[in-house]
Amino acid sequence: QLVESGGGLVQAGGSLRLSCAASGRTFSSASMGWFRQAPGKEREFVACISWSGGSTYYAESVKGRFTISRDNAKNTVYLQMNSLKFEDTAVYYCAVQRYGWSHRTSPIEYADWGQGTQVTVSS
Repeated sequence: QLVESGGGLVQAGGSLRLSCAASGRTFSSASMGWFRQAPGKEREFVACISWSGGSTYYAESVKGRFTISRDNAKNTVYLQMNSLKFEDTAVYYCAVQRYGWSHRTSPIEYADWGQGTQVTVSS
């Protein structure tokens, strides 16, 4: 089970840190990803991280502004979001990669989705 938290309302240019807490599985061996979904749009890849935390991959739209990280001792993966823009407004979800680590960007390549956390950026 995955539980996201840390969303909220922030002004453009501001920062938020999202957390995804895992339970009920061997978290330290699971590669993870963050996605987002805005109203009326498809779920969109944001970032992913390997099981060790040694490899990461980002969508072009967030590269240089967002940072994904993890703490396996706490069974938690994070998404630090800086320089937020209005277009970053969405529900953010974390999920587990299927099939092991790779630069997986399609939602069908992920499983065990959390319930999501709302991020709203005011312009």
